[in-house]
Amino acid sequence: MSEFRRLFTSEAVSIGHPDHVCDMISDSILDACLREDKYSRVACETMVKGDFVILAGEITTKANINVEEIAKKVIKNIGYTYTPRVLNLLQKQSQDIALGTNDDVGGAGDQGIMFGFANSETPQYMPLAITMAHELVKLATDLRKSGKFLWAGPDMKSQVTLDYTQKQVKVDTILMSIQHDANYDEDKFKKYIVEHIMKVVARKYKLNEDFNILINPTGRFVIGGPEGDAGLTGRKIIVDTYGGYAPHGGGAFSGKDPTKVDRSAAYMARYLSKNIVASKIASECLIQLSYAIGVAQPISISVNCKGTNKVDEEKIIKAIYENFDLSPKGIIEKLNLRTPVYSNSCNGGHFGREYLDEKKLVECCWEKLDSVNIFKKLV
Repeated sequence: MSEFRRLFTSEAVSIGHPDHVCDMISDSILDACLREDKYSRVACETMVKGDFVILAGEITTKANINVEEIAKKVIKNIGYTYTPRVLNLLQKQSQDIALGTNDDVGGAGDQGIMFGFANSETPQYMPLAITMAHELVKLATDLRKSGKFLWAGPDMKSQVTLDYTQKQVKVDTILMSIQHDANYDEDKFKKYIVEHIMKVVARKYKLNEDFNILINPTGRFVIGGPEGDAGLTGRKIIVDTYGGYAPHGGGAFSGKDPTKVDRSAAYMARYLSKNIVASKIASECLIQLSYAIGVAQPISISVNCKGTNKVDEEKIIKAIYENFDLSPKGIIEKLNLRTPVYSNSCNGGHFGREYLDEKKLVECCWEKLDSVNIFKKLV
């Protein structure tokens, strides 16, 4: 039997992955609605396969948008050259749901549980494995778009395995699967990935560079994106959050307006956990919120600091109740969630980023550290 080692792995995918193509289409439609009508109710699901895009779900809005053109523009901007055929099956929101979620009632858009997490493992207060996995595909994508990464296609995946056996964490394995042209120099392609992507990210976190390397393990990755696999909105919920390091309530984010607590309450739980860890009253914090459809306030709040807390968890929960309105309306106002900022949210994960769009400096409001003092006072 081999020597026991404590390993943990997280994966990430690029915006060219079929599922994230769908996420970006759904969120781009949401943003288009919010630009013209900030009270739009949107639950947009997308499926892609080959050159076909299917849009389904419910939208109630005063905005006048062309969903077919939005889908085509997203696919073009990602880097695919085909023009898709779009089937639009969107309809208006159910009036039964609207009864409990209109602004005068302010109830949650559905029942469910949502988790937020933060730890002190990285400057972003995120688990290290998922942070590195996102940075690998983000860097590879940026290099591809700049023209420096020759032969690379839009569809990419990464996987990072960390070794926690010793006190000093080490990188055990980095795996990358990256779509490429049919005619390419395999040796140069793989060497570029190792030297300009893998080692660059490892170096950023002052980690070892003698890790195991896997690149396109099947030997060939020419057919990718929607041509290679069907994609669906919301199928990368672990990639979008904490890489499996923390629990997930099961609800996807993309394509949903902020009255849907699947999205807004998960963002708020992340905001609270990050501010708690940044206040240094705990080095790890997991928060669970639960809601009932049509009911404004959460049914329950759970805080678990995994024994790292310097303050009783009961006091932390009391501080949350006393200082934060966790109704959908309260969360939307606190995190400014009616603004059209969502179309790029899946590009690098929904958490651990200061900006959703670095070029336009679009802030990620649920990552702000403006409530740290509330928790510092508990010490």
